[in-house]
Amino acid sequence: MKATTGAVGTAQEAVAELREALARAGITLPSLGLDVVTLAAEPPRPLVELGCCTVETARLLAAAVLPREESRS
Repeated sequence: MKATTGAVGTAQEAVAELREALARAGITLPSLGLDVVTLAAEPPRPLVELGCCTVETARLLAAAVLPREESRS
């Protein structure tokens, strides 16, 4: 059971880290969390559910992950 808690705990920490990083970039994904179906497996193999977002949020995400033009040279 400890390995189960470890995998889920690690996944929860990753979600929290991603939520914080996105917030610093001014991005909110309301349905960000763990996929409950993957938690039901034995042992659990948690996946992070990013969920749906608006077009504006999709553009903010793209801008946040793509390198800026200035750093390409």
